[in-house]
Amino acid sequence: MKNQKLELTWIGKDKRPKLEARILLEDAAKSYHAPTRSEQAIFDNRLIFGDNLLALKALEQEFAGRVKCVFIDPPYNTGSAFAHYDDGLEHSIWLGLMRDRLEIIKRLLADDGSLWITIDDNEAHYLKVLCDEVFGRGNFVANVVWQKKSSPQANSEWLSDSHDHVFVYSKDKSIWRPNLLPRTEESDSRYKNLDNDPRGAWTSGDFTISLTGGQRGAQFARTGVSENIYEITTPSGRKLLPTKGRCWIVSPKRFEELKADNRIWFGESGNNVPRIKRFLSEVQDGIVAMTVWLRSEVGDNQEAKREVTKFNEEEIFSTPKPEKLLQRIIHLATNPGDLVLDSFAGSGTTGAVAHKMGRRWIMVELGEHCHTHIIPRLQKVIDGTDQGGISKAVNWQGGGGFRYYRLAPTLIVNDAWGNPIINPDYNPEMLAEALAKLEGFTYRPSETLWWQHGFSSERDFIYVTTQTLSAEQLQALSDEVGENQSLLVCCAAWRGITAAQAAERFPNLSLKKIPKMVLARCEWGHDDYSLNVANLPMAEPEPMPSERLPENRAKAAKGKSAVENQEDLFAGEAGDA
Repeated sequence: MKNQKLELTWIGKDKRPKLEARILLEDAAKSYHAPTRSEQAIFDNRLIFGDNLLALKALEQEFAGRVKCVFIDPPYNTGSAFAHYDDGLEHSIWLGLMRDRLEIIKRLLADDGSLWITIDDNEAHYLKVLCDEVFGRGNFVANVVWQKKSSPQANSEWLSDSHDHVFVYSKDKSIWRPNLLPRTEESDSRYKNLDNDPRGAWTSGDFTISLTGGQRGAQFARTGVSENIYEITTPSGRKLLPTKGRCWIVSPKRFEELKADNRIWFGESGNNVPRIKRFLSEVQDGIVAMTVWLRSEVGDNQEAKREVTKFNEEEIFSTPKPEKLLQRIIHLATNPGDLVLDSFAGSGTTGAVAHKMGRRWIMVELGEHCHTHIIPRLQKVIDGTDQGGISKAVNWQGGGGFRYYRLAPTLIVNDAWGNPIINPDYNPEMLAEALAKLEGFTYRPSETLWWQHGFSSERDFIYVTTQTLSAEQLQALSDEVGENQSLLVCCAAWRGITAAQAAERFPNLSLKKIPKMVLARCEWGHDDYSLNVANLPMAEPEPMPSERLPENRAKAAKGKSAVENQEDLFAGEAGDA
């Protein structure tokens, strides 16, 4: 058991969708920018309309290892139907779909990046084990408890829940460190100058430490002796020893040095147990964040609803998060200019707050509230007319912009006879970009070389055409590419030469046929992998009592294995769940 790895298991865990890495198409009419530029304002933010699992896959090639902070507020799987989410997926499907997203998120995160997930008690503990499996248990940072409500719900049947969890994971905990929270007037007010010390205001701390743990405790348990147990005489003449099980925090020699430097406080009468003085001028510039976040510090559900009402009074978003909550997360996890990703954008709080804080952002949303809530909200942020939320705290005056994208349709469709063909909605440029992406090339057509549609290195390129190429055309291509470069040629077919002959005759060319080259690569035509109960397959009817007998069940199964008999449940997972 010592080295055994514990994992969460569920029906269908081994099933993974073969995601299509789609291209993103900008809709300039929905993109929005401030009329003037400034050095501080960021314009290259992205709002993506489409399934968030497909969108994450679409982002992976360009943004792998570049995202500093991911915040997600996924459907909580509570069984309640919200206005914008049918939030009640069967437990195992919810876990599978979350796992698929978390694995891509991990690849998108920078080495010093972090993931922050809000969740409630319904799935929190399963999600914790799942995140341990994906990110590694050693990269778990904290479970933050956020007070989301201020008063009990009178209609609660058991206990009235007043908190959500915020799970924090780092990509690599050995190098990730959160920023400090800004010091507040309240925290500084604890510092006084009771003895008129010329170094200014100070507060005092405990001068003892436990002897029951750590290396010091182990040594004391073994020998019964500690250098830090000694008698101290107060200015009033009182002699003191540390209480049982504790010792002074420093050696006798160091105590005398601190005492001479007026860093030991015995109380105004000089008769108290010693305490060590800590000066405000010497403390770090901020405060280490704690793991309980009160609504007075980061807002609650009611504050969040008041904020989003300003952007859409007729259709109020059901489950928003307050701007102050996202402000704290983004402050702890990022610095100005860093990239923040939210693949469950909801009402758009993450992008709005990141924008006001000078971070770059990417948001993904499939629901129609992308247009009814998020875009109007971002437009007011950019115009500077949104003065709610954290705007006044950060002195937000507007600026910047975002580009609106939608996922391209599936690349492969079937014709009238059921044969796979390239989607007619794809023009030559879209096809070249899509195949470049699927083959791992960066799409960037050359302005001078007609056969360079993209590259994977300084000497490796891709060329896409729907033509059937002759041996003469291949020879011309080979001559242009030259001996010190290579070219992947994606074409409908080639004639006048076999594949083996082409490989021998044109060693700098690799030939692949469209669409055969990608047919087995992905699940084509699956547009919706959303966490939505409405997309679940219908359950099988309960068997009659006689059908529950082992021999009757075996007949009904017709020789299928137990795993195969579960396939119907998950057959639609990739496209319908």
